[in-house]
Amino acid sequence: MGFAEPFRVGFVVKRYPCYSETFIVREILAHEDAGMDVEIFSLKPTSDAHFQDLIARVRGRVTYLYMSAEGSPAEPLVRATLTAAHFWNTLRQAAGVLPGMSSALGGAEEEDVREVYLALQLATQVRLKNIQHLHATFASDAATVARLAARFAGIPYSVTARAKDIFHQSANVEDLRRKFRDAAGIITISDYHVRYLRDSFGALVDGVERIYNGLDLTEYPYHSPEHRPAMILGIGRLVPKKGFADLIAACALLAERGGQFQCRIIGAGGLWSKLQAQIQQLGLQSRVELVGPLPQSAVMEEVRNAAVLAAPCIIDEQGDRDGLPNVIQEALALGTPVISTDVTGIPEVVRHGETGLQVPQRDPQALADAIEELLANAPLRVELATAARRLMEAEFDIRRNTQMRRAIFQAGRLRASEDAGGTGAAQRPREDARTAGRVAVEVA
Repeated sequence: MGFAEPFRVGFVVKRYPCYSETFIVREILAHEDAGMDVEIFSLKPTSDAHFQDLIARVRGRVTYLYMSAEGSPAEPLVRATLTAAHFWNTLRQAAGVLPGMSSALGGAEEEDVREVYLALQLATQVRLKNIQHLHATFASDAATVARLAARFAGIPYSVTARAKDIFHQSANVEDLRRKFRDAAGIITISDYHVRYLRDSFGALVDGVERIYNGLDLTEYPYHSPEHRPAMILGIGRLVPKKGFADLIAACALLAERGGQFQCRIIGAGGLWSKLQAQIQQLGLQSRVELVGPLPQSAVMEEVRNAAVLAAPCIIDEQGDRDGLPNVIQEALALGTPVISTDVTGIPEVVRHGETGLQVPQRDPQALADAIEELLANAPLRVELATAARRLMEAEFDIRRNTQMRRAIFQAGRLRASEDAGGTGAAQRPREDARTAGRVAVEVA
């Protein structure tokens, strides 16, 4: 979908840039390529020391809401030292550019004052920059601030509710209900998440749609895996839900069997020391390497050269889990066979014996068997990779999938202009999800 006139959408994120969130950057780039005007609003500064090279291609301006009105860092204000003076000064500034805003403050009584403070800053920016729609990339803090800011500014907002937002034991159901009730759009990347949301929230998300994350497939050309070296690759944050401890244990079993292979695990995270100790304890220093974070271009080169991507995802003790790791899509597009588990939406793309191999969670023995099979069977690698590429072309083209998201943004804009004769009452709570328009939630 192109735009005859500039359509300005604000993407609200918790931190920007964020090394592990290339899916957000890709979506923004695809929207910009289609002619949509994107501005990025970040609640906090980045906490990363490494950045993906995709960031440099984003044209949209980034506004950091933790900055004070004078432009100096105000990070403590979103932690513990927000004063009444800070709050009232920001409220007065917002009231000066948002006529009638005071009547919308009633929707903020259940929210943390720091998030109201950030929402007031965001709403002011929305009006000054003529933003017509807000999209929260997660259903946590970003959605809280986007929901309130949209209410204050009288524009629609949509939300992306990702795996940790809804599956983790810390998820606040009533908080999510408020966000879904007021959203003009909610989008999900897997059928599994659609079912979960409908089971959990009923009619409130009757219109929820599944729109997969996507890739620019011209940047991910298929290469046959027939003649690749015996390289096993793991990619992701070093956190429990990625299951890398099981991958290392599987490598120990392969080594005991006399297998010839190398394993590289790319990423950073809190389990680095524990995983390194496991490698040493099992005597795998010459076989398994924790590589650390790499630029996206280097990661893709690693994927192209690997015989198998192992993604032994698990549901951790807090209920946290992956939705549908983007690295799986990237590997399948590039022709690298994938072994994964039955977590959430993964089986929708890693279809056992068709587009990849699936093993039980927390089962290093089964994982080792599957890896051994793929390393030894080049025709099977080619068969799985060919079918996987066809699936990526049918379901994961980012141009088509972001067009569907833009249609949701535009639908919210049209409803907002029609509501109350275009007076901006776009954020009235929905009494019925069907009559309020379509809900779209993107869960990853």
